[in-house]
Amino acid sequence: MAGTISVGDFRGGLLTVLEEIFERVHGYLLDSGTSLFETLATVSAEEASRPISAHSANLAAQVNHVRFYLDVLMEGARTGEQKPADWDASWRVGAVTDEEWRDLIERLRTTYGQLREFADTFDGWDARFVGGAFALVGHCAYHLGEIRQGLGVLRG
Repeated sequence: MAGTISVGDFRGGLLTVLEEIFERVHGYLLDSGTSLFETLATVSAEEASRPISAHSANLAAQVNHVRFYLDVLMEGARTGEQKPADWDASWRVGAVTDEEWRDLIERLRTTYGQLREFADTFDGWDARFVGGAFALVGHCAYHLGEIRQGLGVLRG
């Protein structure tokens, strides 16, 4: 049917854009070397701990929020239920040690891997899941931008 995209094409496009946001640039929306994990590899625990401003979260909280968001999406996808989430708690991250910072990034990497596995094997791409995929891309790209802007402020 004309105008219909295959699940394989949708999945491939989604996975490529997620890979660009999180792992490495393919030229869709980021400059070389600016994916989330590439960016986080340059951030020290001390930088991640410092609030960007009196009214902004620190970078550690930004990372935790993205991880929390992915966890909530994955739980909803697994169970088919949208349970209330404590979004405020996802922002309650203060100063982190080197070990805590590495753990926070590793937890995000693990959750991201689970998300990729889900997207790579899921076949029920109805309007709700496609909309969720668009929201996922937008949300993660937004927070990558927040983190990169925050680094610009922190590093002057």
